[in-house]
Amino acid sequence: MRVAPTFNVALRALRRNKMRSVLTALGIIIGVGAVIAMVGIGNGAKAQVEAQIASLGENVILIFPGSTTSSGIRTGWGGAGTLKIEDAEAIRREVPGVIGVSEEVVSTTQVAAGNQNWFTRIFGESADYFDIRQWPLADGTPFTAQDVRSANKVCVIGHTTATQIYGNENPIGQILRIKNVPFTITGVLTPRHRCHAVHQRDETRDWWHDVAQRQRTNG
Repeated sequence: MRVAPTFNVALRALRRNKMRSVLTALGIIIGVGAVIAMVGIGNGAKAQVEAQIASLGENVILIFPGSTTSSGIRTGWGGAGTLKIEDAEAIRREVPGVIGVSEEVVSTTQVAAGNQNWFTRIFGESADYFDIRQWPLADGTPFTAQDVRSANKVCVIGHTTATQIYGNENPIGQILRIKNVPFTITGVLTPRHRCHAVHQRDETRDWWHDVAQRQRTNG
């Protein structure tokens, strides 16, 4: 079979049916473009979901207290308040294969430094929290296990809290007050917007300190 004659026949057929040839080519172009677009959108959505899951940390198990019912009113999950720091210590001590445990106590309040203040969420955590969440600091250092044991008044703040309170000033080493208790800022976290548990939260608005101090300032 000769290539040249076959090619010439094909060209003549295309010239005789120009409109059909154009519509056929357009259909092929649109079809290929649609496939490429769908693959791109699918890969983008997959990458976004994987990034959100990865932001929770690898091989992380979240444990919440149950609910309570009082006078017919159910508080929902987390309302029982039955988990204690001793439970986390028991997990560290008795569960094989666990490399990090972070107790968590959460509240919201106004924090202040100088003449600036900001309403934010407060997370009392252990020193393992940042490794568990794979959350690097933009500046400074995290609090340590020794800080937790000694109940040192230290904290790590999010990017938004740092900006709202200190502006362009470096917050590392500055004093931040919660319920009139002074805390020294040791670090600032990198901004991150992610899905946590069953709700979305902008964690650049939060700040963290060790669980021992969290229990003290909550009382």
